[in-house]
Amino acid sequence: MNHSPARMPVCARYKVVHETHYHYQSKVTLSQQYLHMTPRDFAYQATESHRILLDPAINELAHGVDYFGNSTRHVALTLPHEQLLVHAESTVALRQRPGLAGIAGSAAWETVRAMMIADKRPATLEACRYLYASPHVAWFHELEAYARLSFTPGRPQLDAALDLTRRIFADFEFDGAATDISTPLDQVLRGRRGVCQDFAQLMIGCLRALGLPARYISGYILTHPPAGKPRLIGADASHAWVSVYCPDLGWIDFDPTNRSLVQHEHITLGWGRDFSDVTPMRGIVLGGGRQRLEVKVTVTPLALAQHA
Repeated sequence: MNHSPARMPVCARYKVVHETHYHYQSKVTLSQQYLHMTPRDFAYQATESHRILLDPAINELAHGVDYFGNSTRHVALTLPHEQLLVHAESTVALRQRPGLAGIAGSAAWETVRAMMIADKRPATLEACRYLYASPHVAWFHELEAYARLSFTPGRPQLDAALDLTRRIFADFEFDGAATDISTPLDQVLRGRRGVCQDFAQLMIGCLRALGLPARYISGYILTHPPAGKPRLIGADASHAWVSVYCPDLGWIDFDPTNRSLVQHEHITLGWGRDFSDVTPMRGIVLGGGRQRLEVKVTVTPLALAQHA
């Protein structure tokens, strides 16, 4: 259970192309955008190459790192334009994460909850920032009640988290028309419908309601075309899932949209308390009138490097 991720072999490599294309009704005279489109480097992921191109070309660019350690870019376009294309292209290598056997035998969830109050080690203190309510993850009694069906007395924390992941998949229906980014969590719980963002934030709310840290992960997932069909360019999408803090193993990721323990088909952009902390692109424009948005994502598996 204590194998260092840095010593694990590279198990997958991917090329990711993420295009965001705005079409404006009239000319935009000024556009300022804040981007979270750079893959994050951490124990299980390394970025081999990355670039972001804009059309029209940017006039100002500032690289940064946000409060949660994610890479950011702030761009400004001061020339009039009627379209804006942001093209992000990355190659990432993934290392093997703990599998089902690797997460077996975690401490009881009540023990972990107590540690979050008493333990003053840096890793635990850092995890505490993901214990509290955030803009898109409120606390309410129904969340705790739903969570406790999985988090029964004395149950190992990660076993219970996996059970919660599977229950959300079984109890909720994926429906892209049921919610938007402003839909409150209590409405998602009542309606039992939503998208990956909703299911991730629902699971995070359940865990925090029990006093357990959980963070929101923004990224991509490899999708599989039907048998005999080619992989479609631009047919993938951004994705979201959940990371749970385990004192013995660190952060372990779960995907309630796909009822899975995250392994080697998820590419991480960044993490925060909820969607609002890691929105891939947000900003302000002057002018433009009505706008139409197109987003295309392509995740392509690559051969493993010889040195991996």
